Amino acid sequence: MKTSKVERITIAGFGGQGVMMLGQILAHTAIKEQLNSTWYPSYGPETRGGTANCAVIISNEPIYSPVFRLSDTLIIFNGPSLDKFQNRIHEDGLLLYNSSLIDKEKVTFKNSYGIPVNDLANQLGNPKVINMIMLGAYLELRKTYNLENILHTLQQHLGERKKDLLDINIKAIEAGRKYIMELML
Repeated sequence: MKTSKVERITIAGFGGQGVMMLGQILAHTAIKEQLNSTWYPSYGPETRGGTANCAVIISNEPIYSPVFRLSDTLIIFNGPSLDKFQNRIHEDGLLLYNSSLIDKEKVTFKNSYGIPVNDLANQLGNPKVINMIMLGAYLELRKTYNLENILHTLQQHLGERKKDLLDINIKAIEAGRKYIMELML
């Protein structure tokens, strides 16, 4: 009998931090890997600067609802999102948070990793790639996806119009992966 595997992911932050793009890349890559997925966005009153979050479900079985209460993985980009979602994670789940904006003392969840995505993005020379740095950290911790499929999805997402941003996004993914690798040493 095939074992059922489901991952429920909540990604939250301010509008403009790439929350939705990160969720879309995870959902679309799951489809490339012959899995089922849903992506369910939720926006605050403004797009940029307001709150934004999305729910992603990845499963090897049919998904009957895009809504869930507890996440298996929680990816948080700012303090208000941490306040809102920190208690909505399974006790054996994984929390990734932006330690450039969130003090470790505010994080009460035990299995958590602070990634200084703003600082790392500034080192790369592009503050807009924080979502891809977080994606790299997630990929290194969860090992759910084939990296080639993620990169292919990213390339499709950027399209012809933004193809000049592919290299910096790939560097950002690698920076996130490297940060976790060094943390685990």
